[in-house]
Amino acid sequence: MAEQPPDTPPASLSDPMFDHLTLAVTDLDRARRFYDAALAPLGIVPQSVDGRSASYERHGCDDFTIIRSDTPPGAPHAAHVCFRAPGRAAVRAFHAAGLAAGGRDDGGPGLRPDYSPVYYAAFLSDPDGNRIEAVTRAAEDG
Repeated sequence: MAEQPPDTPPASLSDPMFDHLTLAVTDLDRARRFYDAALAPLGIVPQSVDGRSASYERHGCDDFTIIRSDTPPGAPHAAHVCFRAPGRAAVRAFHAAGLAAGGRDDGGPGLRPDYSPVYYAAFLSDPDGNRIEAVTRAAEDG
């Protein structure tokens, strides 16, 4: 493991893994239907929308944006985005809502013991082939 520079504060487990993410999509309306539905169970909601992009937030942080691109992504799974979920029920709801909104199953809700004994996740492909994941390390919550 690489050492942190001396002036860098240590990361805590509650720090987010990323600052912000932007994904290119070919059809903004179709992508919005998918992300609005799939992310709602995770407490992530649309924050601002214009003719070219939509930004999403949770707890006042605008961290995730989809932007219309005239160039389609080159390959399936062009990007992988993992959202934190508050519990297993939210992971299941994310997966169900994403499928209902046009996403494709890329790994149903369940434990992933190869990652960790408590890693509970579900995977979807969005309408543009990006791989979207929701994960929790919380105990079963119903």
